[in-house]
Amino acid sequence: MDIQQFAQLIINGIAVGSIIALGSVGLTLTYGILRLSNFAHGDFLTLGAYFTLTLNSTGINIWLSMILAAVGTVGGMLLAEKLLWSKMRSIRATSTTLIIISIGLALFLRNGIIFIWGGKNRNYDLPVIPALQFGTLRVPQNQLLVLGLAILAILFLHYLLQNTKIGKAMRAVADDLDLARVSGINVDRVILWTWVITGTFTSLGGSMYGLITAVRPNMGWFLILPLFASVILGGIGNPYGAIIAAFIIGIAQEVSTPWLGSQYKQGVALLIMILVLLIRPKGLFKGTI
Repeated sequence: MDIQQFAQLIINGIAVGSIIALGSVGLTLTYGILRLSNFAHGDFLTLGAYFTLTLNSTGINIWLSMILAAVGTVGGMLLAEKLLWSKMRSIRATSTTLIIISIGLALFLRNGIIFIWGGKNRNYDLPVIPALQFGTLRVPQNQLLVLGLAILAILFLHYLLQNTKIGKAMRAVADDLDLARVSGINVDRVILWTWVITGTFTSLGGSMYGLITAVRPNMGWFLILPLFASVILGGIGNPYGAIIAAFIIGIAQEVSTPWLGSQYKQGVALLIMILVLLIRPKGLFKGTI
């Protein structure tokens, strides 16, 4: 592998890492605050991409389509919260029960997507934009857009968590839910905002993934392993750690393709996750928000 190919793979890895970062933020927040390992997370990401596809195919601008798709995805997550997760919390369901339910929800969403949109690959209705030339490197403009949008979303998340009342309340609930409740924090409101933030970031991740690849029903399922690997590598419940870990995993996956082939990229994420669990079970960074 020459230097040019290596640099090209790094660029591709940064774009993929941006997608993983947005998805892993929502996944780590739901675990850190709600103690929920949500295996349906990847399929909500897919749902966001299909909402964007549907809106864009009717002639709506792609950026407005992404925003409206995020609203729809948040609505789906809030519906799941109302019908499933709130009831499970009320009966103090075990983590195993929650995992099994989330897998069932994932299968329901995936098959629902296939039923409504079909199983073939789809693409947004966008004009073909030539790649930018940087010396011998060719960088697709959509990859730069994905990275830019991911950075803006991450900066917004940082401001929200560090400088707003709801962000401070979310950190308190993540540390100790019962103590936060007796301290006067409206836990139900925190849970609502957790799903709003999670749904927004997850939908944006799916929508942007559709910019650099085809939209397909199983795209979220193939991303769920890198998402969980990022959460574990970055420290469970730590969104900043998950973001850094996402870029590490995205780059590692892409750089490995000349030796392993693209079909084994997911194995790289799994290997990283196993090594972290063996060497540093709590992740590279401290857990919780």
